[in-house]
Order: sequence, then structure tokens, then C-alpha cells
Amino acid sequence: MTALNVLGTELVPCSYDPLTGYLRDGCCSTDEHDHGTHVVCARVTREFLEFSLERGNDLVTPRLAYRFAGLKPGDRWCLCALRWKEAFEAGVAPPVILECTHASALEHLTLAQLQSCAWSPAR
Repeated sequence: MTALNVLGTELVPCSYDPLTGYLRDGCCSTDEHDHGTHVVCARVTREFLEFSLERGNDLVTPRLAYRFAGLKPGDRWCLCALRWKEAFEAGVAPPVILECTHASALEHLTLAQLQSCAWSPAR
């Protein structure tokens, strides 16, 4: 079965470099073990990385044992839907790539919220 994005079309990969996704397949796919629901493909910003670090989720420090080089502004990454929502409510949500954001994000977020932060090359 083909995974769908929030636009109702086929889910497009988010990033292979850095390799992202709960399943580390480059896509914001999910399964029953993904309790964080890592389904929002975002282009992370400095503000978001700092916000996340303040909440105990360090996405910047490399962890080579997990093949994780650390994120820098501009990287694409599959974020937890609820962390993105928290950042949205705090005014620091990173831009979202809608084509790469799994449809299950709509269980936690509205399409209007995601669209209001949709990434475009001009951003």
C-alpha cells in the first residue's frame, strides 16, 4: 500500500542526507512503534533547533553511534507531529514540505496549520 501525504497524493521522500524518518528510509513514514509520530517533514531553522534543545531534545549534537551527524539550519528532518505543533503554538515552527509530510500528521494538526508554514524556495 502506498503511503499518502497531507495533500492526498503519494508520499515523497523528505531527506536522504541527512538520512531521516522513523524507519530511517528517507521518508516520514510511520508504524505502530512510532510513538512520537515522526511524520512532519520540516526544513529546520536555528530558532526551532534552539526551541527543541530547550525542551530536552538535542537535534544538534552528533551521535555517531546512531549514525546521526547532528542537524543544522536548512536540513530536512521528520519531526514529531506534537513537537511541531508545540513549536507552531510558540511561533517558531519550521517550514513544512507538504508533499513529504505523512497524512497521519492530520490526526494532530490541521491542514491549514501546515499550509500556513508551507516551505517554498523563496522562504
